[in-house]
Amino acid sequence: MKNIFLFLALSSTILFTSCEGDPGPPGLDGGLVYAQVFEVSPSFSYNDYPENTYSTSLYSFPFEVYESDVVLVYRLSGQDNSVSPPADVWTQLPQNVFYNDGTGDFFQYNFNNTFFDIQFSIEGNFDLTNIDIADISNQTFRIAVVPSEFAKTNPSMKEILEVMQADGSQIENIEL
Repeated sequence: MKNIFLFLALSSTILFTSCEGDPGPPGLDGGLVYAQVFEVSPSFSYNDYPENTYSTSLYSFPFEVYESDVVLVYRLSGQDNSVSPPADVWTQLPQNVFYNDGTGDFFQYNFNNTFFDIQFSIEGNFDLTNIDIADISNQTFRIAVVPSEFAKTNPSMKEILEVMQADGSQIENIEL
């Protein structure tokens, strides 16, 4: 009896492993797509009343950027000397810098961009002419442009409910 089960198990294994279907249609060749990265060390200029901000000139991207690409910016905020060789420490923007003098004063490194260029700014909740210029000089920013594309569709809530075959009564309303 054991031999019969063994024979059936082996023959069914061979039978099912030797089955092969039609090959599918050929797909597009894939490829690796990497984010493009570059660094700048801009100079900030003070923008007087009513702006009370510091800003840089516009920096053009050194490569082609598409409107759907995602731009991420990091500020070099120090070095980690606990490893060998020391490693740069990067902090993502926007980044707040708080003063420890009990006033609650802070300023914020920020940026804005189009798919042509990028600009850096410093905004704060106090008169920014009081900032020690050494605090904002010699800053290095790393800009990473991550390739992406817009979604093929942007469905409305009505279209989503139709696909779900729901009437919306199952959706819980939350009052804030």
